[in-house]
Amino acid sequence: MREEVRWTNLTLSEIAQGLAGYGTPVSVTVVTQLLEQHRYVKRQAQKRQALGHHPQREQQFQKIARLRRQYEDSCNPILSMDTKKKELLGNFYRDGKLYTLQTLCTFDHDFPSAAQGIIIPHGLYDLKGNHGHINLGLSHDTSRFACDSAWRYWQRHGQRHYPQATSVLLLCDGGGSNASNRYVFKAALQHLANRMGIEIRVAHYPPYESKYNPIEHRLFPHVTRACQGVVFVSVELVKELMERTKTKTGLWVTVDIIEMLYATGEKAPEGFKENMTIAFDDLLPKWNYRAIPQKQTCK
Repeated sequence: MREEVRWTNLTLSEIAQGLAGYGTPVSVTVVTQLLEQHRYVKRQAQKRQALGHHPQREQQFQKIARLRRQYEDSCNPILSMDTKKKELLGNFYRDGKLYTLQTLCTFDHDFPSAAQGIIIPHGLYDLKGNHGHINLGLSHDTSRFACDSAWRYWQRHGQRHYPQATSVLLLCDGGGSNASNRYVFKAALQHLANRMGIEIRVAHYPPYESKYNPIEHRLFPHVTRACQGVVFVSVELVKELMERTKTKTGLWVTVDIIEMLYATGEKAPEGFKENMTIAFDDLLPKWNYRAIPQKQTCK
């Protein structure tokens, strides 16, 4: 009844009772019609309002758009990279419903100390092929792990799907294991470029804008849906569930398990910052740069 009211959590019956209190008794059916008439629709809150705004945001988005157009018209892949939410391994509650013969009982608290381990799903999404590849890490989400994950993808799929590739466009957030200000990530990236034998061009999304990274809305929500309600009792089960992910638009997903252990607190090799061969762009170099494979010299 008040124009400034944007939402209500009252039920239809409660609204009818409230109207009756104002001397206008109506049925629940009439309440439904009134809500429709005034365009009130049940909606879920959406994470769209950024916590901040970087002054160079638009410049970087325009830069990413130009790079994507260049790569879309070439034989080179466009990969979106990020780490999905970590999951505890064990009898822990997970959101979602399943058809069951009896109630599924899980622990009443999500204490990591009660877990058998942790699962770190690191994903790479191929924009051209509508293909997602996820590596399940069992250790820590480090820069070395992120680049090893990209190498696993390239070995298994990338070099086969893009045999003529001379460069890879890697879209990623500005924080986490692939943080734009971490030299340990750039060192791991240089090592990855050497292994792949082709250039890796990196473009970071500006601060507060990770939601625009394609993997966030083209892959991860569908993986979540494929796993909803299932208790993660083993890594093999998680792998099987995620590999079932698919959409009507043709998304397909592959999954590997990386059992290697990764130490936290690793730093870039001594002297890397002073002698690195990473090529920074003139425009917004902190977010745009290239790792060019180095020629191996024989000794």
